[in-house]
Amino acid sequence: MATSTAPVAPPAHDTFPINGTDYIEFYVGNARQSSIYYRSAFGFRLVGYRGPETGVRDRASYLLQQDKVRIVLTTPIGPEGPIADHVRLHGDGVRDMAFWVDDARDAWARAVERGARSAQEPTVMQDEHGEVVVAAICTYGDTIHSIVERRNYRGLFMPGYVAVQPAFQGTSAGLMYVDHCVGNVELGKMNPWVKFYEDVLGFRNILTFDDKTISTEYSALMSKVMSNGNGRIKFPINEPAAGKKKSQIDEYLEFYRGPGVQHIAVATDDIIKTVRTLKSRGVEFLSVPAAYYDSVPARVGRIDEDLAPLRELGILVDRDDEGYLLQIFTKPVQDRPTLFYEIIQRKGAKSFGAGNFKALFEAIEREQALRGNL
Repeated sequence: MATSTAPVAPPAHDTFPINGTDYIEFYVGNARQSSIYYRSAFGFRLVGYRGPETGVRDRASYLLQQDKVRIVLTTPIGPEGPIADHVRLHGDGVRDMAFWVDDARDAWARAVERGARSAQEPTVMQDEHGEVVVAAICTYGDTIHSIVERRNYRGLFMPGYVAVQPAFQGTSAGLMYVDHCVGNVELGKMNPWVKFYEDVLGFRNILTFDDKTISTEYSALMSKVMSNGNGRIKFPINEPAAGKKKSQIDEYLEFYRGPGVQHIAVATDDIIKTVRTLKSRGVEFLSVPAAYYDSVPARVGRIDEDLAPLRELGILVDRDDEGYLLQIFTKPVQDRPTLFYEIIQRKGAKSFGAGNFKALFEAIEREQALRGNL
């Protein structure tokens, strides 16, 4: 088996309806400085804040937004407690991939009933703008899924946050929404986590990639893509496979000290403009050999874009039965070789760029070799 798609798309059996990604929260060593990076490099706007000045004593959180992408950067105020422990062990990384739902109490109860481990029972937070109900369940490693109900809230984000208007704001790079989030887990743990998403959340496996599809001369990995019924939440789950040298998954697990979110894919409707903008602001991307583009016309067929700017910027192209996609991957955005980003533009395609895997993973291996980790 190489790449497979479920032969017949089964009907949706979501345990509870999910409207989409509510936010992604990172635990970081210095949220104030990280917020400036995300504003200046990625074009986010800082719109909210929660911390000691607002009555929260153990942390500071910065709320950033660009179109429908909402991220929260949270840092510990002192060296004690779970946030500091998370940063000490993992470095900067994703703590929470939050779901937006209509009924958090019911969603949490159904997930726990199906075997989820609770990270937070339903909690009501109130202010003059109404109430937000938040619960949470655990997933791989130290990562959680918050379950957020905000139908009775008219405020900025949630109680405890205040609106801010800093002197410096980011200018949009054209990032629109979270397309998918990829998790790395240990050898032998991919299928148990696939079963978790199937049994607990009612997700379905829409694509499978084995170590023959995702491999180079030196390393390999395996991956299964999980999706909820409406397709708004997609979670590829990777595990390492046997190879001559250390795979990118092995490197991630070693430096993150366990399983976690490897990369976040964010959609744009003009990838050439977005990547030019990001590069001009200092975002670094992986590069592929120029020869990659010689085979694009034969492999992908006709596309709307000129090949020259794609070649210049290092943007990859792939096609499936429903259209094509363009994608590019950043280098890790912190010194530990862990979290990175994918910028993706879909022109009908619903797949994940299987035709680009070899070129992409060879590019990752070149970076691993420079770090001495291959």
